[in-house]
Amino acid sequence: MPRKKDTITLSIPPGTKEKLEEIALNLNILWGKEPSISGLIVAIAEQTLEVGKPFTLDSNQVNALQRAIKALNDIGRIGEAQTVLALLIERGNLEPPLRQSLMKQISQSTQGWRIQIEDWRKKQQPFYILYRNSQGQELEYTIRHAEPRSFDNRFYLLVWCEETYDVENDIPEFPELWHNRCLTYDRIQSSVPINGNWRGQLDYLKVYLHFYGWLKKSYQPKDDDVSDEIIGDVRQVVRRVANPFWLIREVARYWDECVIVSPESMRDRLKQKLRTLCQLYEIETKD
Repeated sequence: MPRKKDTITLSIPPGTKEKLEEIALNLNILWGKEPSISGLIVAIAEQTLEVGKPFTLDSNQVNALQRAIKALNDIGRIGEAQTVLALLIERGNLEPPLRQSLMKQISQSTQGWRIQIEDWRKKQQPFYILYRNSQGQELEYTIRHAEPRSFDNRFYLLVWCEETYDVENDIPEFPELWHNRCLTYDRIQSSVPINGNWRGQLDYLKVYLHFYGWLKKSYQPKDDDVSDEIIGDVRQVVRRVANPFWLIREVARYWDECVIVSPESMRDRLKQKLRTLCQLYEIETKD
C-alpha cells in the first residue's frame, strides 16, 4: 500500500510560488520534469538543504585560510590542506585569478609524489626526477637514496643524486656533500623509476659544536648527533651534517651560545656569512 502522506495548505504572497519553483528547479528537486515545491519543503525539514543567509568568507577569513593551507602542507598534513582548500574555493567568493590559482593547487597536489617516492624508498628503487628550483631552473636528478626530513616545521626530501654540476660553484668547500640535495615535493615536475643500485645513506660531514651558557643544559639533541658530552663549561656535540645550509641557519639563531669548532671549511662558511652581514650594516671588521 502507498505510504500515507500529510498535507498542508500554505497562504503565500503573490509571486512566491514562482520563486519557490525556481529554487526547486535550480536545486534539481523535481516531480517528473517539473519543479517540486513539496520536495523543496521536505529537503528543508530534513536539513539536507541550507536556508537563510549563504555562508561566505570575507577577505580576512580567506587570507587566514590560505595561511592555514600553507602551514598544513608544510607539516605534511596534505589531506587536511586539501579539505580546507576545497572549502575556500566553494565558499570564498574569490576573484577569478585567485580561484584559478587555488584550483591548480588541487589538481597538482604533492600527495601523489609523497606516496610514490615513499613506495620507491621502501623498495630501494632508484628513480629519476625533473625538478624546478626556487629560481625557476629545471634540473634533472638521478636519485639513489632519499629520506624525508623536517626543518623549521616543514617537510623536505633529502636525496643523494649522481649529478653535482649545479652545486659545485655554490659550495666549493664541501665536495663531500656535492651529491646531497634538499628538495620540496611541490617542485617535483615528473619522476620515473630507473635501474641501478640503491645507496644506504646520504653523504655526511662530521661537525664539532660547542654550546655555552643556557644552551649547555637546554640544548635538545638531534637525530644526527653522534656524541654529546659535557667538557668543563662546554657541551660538545658531534653531528653528522648532510646539508650545510640548515646547520648555518641553526647556529645563527643561537648567537654566541654556539660555536662551530671544526671542520675549518664549515667555520669559514659561517665567517663569510658574518662578514657579509657586517658589510650590510656598515660594521668595520679586521680580516
